[in-house]
Amino acid sequence: MTGSDKDVKDYADGWMTERKNTEIPFFLKLSTPVISLGGVAYLVLQRQGDIGHATRGPLVRAFNLVSHPAPAVSLTVAAIVLVYSIIVVRFTLATHKEE
Repeated sequence: MTGSDKDVKDYADGWMTERKNTEIPFFLKLSTPVISLGGVAYLVLQRQGDIGHATRGPLVRAFNLVSHPAPAVSLTVAAIVLVYSIIVVRFTLATHKEE
């Protein structure tokens, strides 16, 4: 192994590689919370379906009457996703030191 090969670390059987002492690009740091919060917002805002849409709205309202959607379940899932997102964002923004 040469000196430069020691600085490269493989993860997931070579699917991902990382060079020692490199920073995570800013756009990747920014994309993590944006995607996570977008997912939480989607779960919260669309938990009853698209009831305000001109053509799909009546169908979604009829489906909701028959299926009795459980907002507590969808809000619980959204809370779990939010907690997971916070953990992932903290991990992403943290600086890791290798010894």
